[in-house]
Amino acid sequence: MSPEAAGTVTLGGALTAAVARLRASGSETARLDAELLVAHALGTDRTTVIAHPETPLSPSQAARVEAGVARRELGEPVAYIRGLKEFHGLALSVDSRVLIPRPDTELLVDLGIARAVSTILEQGRCRMADVGTGSGAVCIAVAAALRRRGMLAVTDLVATDLSADALALATENAVGHGLADAIRFVRADLLPPGEPPADVLLANLPYVPSGELPRLPVAARFEPAFALDGGPDGLDVVRRLLAVLPEALRVPGVALLEIGAGQADALRLAAGEAVPDWALVTHDDLAGIPRVVELAAPQERVARP
Repeated sequence: MSPEAAGTVTLGGALTAAVARLRASGSETARLDAELLVAHALGTDRTTVIAHPETPLSPSQAARVEAGVARRELGEPVAYIRGLKEFHGLALSVDSRVLIPRPDTELLVDLGIARAVSTILEQGRCRMADVGTGSGAVCIAVAAALRRRGMLAVTDLVATDLSADALALATENAVGHGLADAIRFVRADLLPPGEPPADVLLANLPYVPSGELPRLPVAARFEPAFALDGGPDGLDVVRRLLAVLPEALRVPGVALLEIGAGQADALRLAAGEAVPDWALVTHDDLAGIPRVVELAAPQERVARP
């Protein structure tokens, strides 16, 4: 008699049932979601779930699987249910206080690391700012990479956010990765008054047009709206940052700003108004979509009238 026939739920049976339920609920990644949720409920990994389908579940384990699948059926992101998200090779704690880090943002991290390394090699030190840090994903990933290169000691990294809740979680993540002493977390609207100008400024600010929020996938509705809503065209907060870049960035220095699909031309126009003498380059993500705009301060700034 099979375990299911005897009334015992196995790993394989739980996984098959979870996939069917999540597929019926509209998940486009039902298999992956189910594997992650079952593994999370059992405190193990996906490999174990896949490799040992005959393993019986205790009633408490089966109940945890049921609870997780039920939450996902309602649209809650898997990352919130698990309480963590993998990003740039790191496991970060996430919950409804912050946006879930997206794979697209790893391009911002890669560029930030490259510019920081270049700055350190050229001038011996680098001052960096991560504006709108949220979970701390960007600054923590950058700091971890610089630590591996032996460059963290010559890097001054400040991370800001307007949300005290987000900063609390970002601090927890920094502590979890042994980087609490390497990053200053400051509550501020963009940048704190009196903050010295940065050599490299990174920003992943809200850039979703307000009118698109109701059309986002259900999972996004569990995320904080203020961290998504960028105003009518999605660039309201970005424009405010552009306006302060001349004071926020050293000469020479670079700002790296993540944008949404289809916003490159509008950002170029906004930058042309705010910092008309700055060089601008766009960097495409893996899908070929302009994802990060790089702005370089001129060596000799023209006096503004």
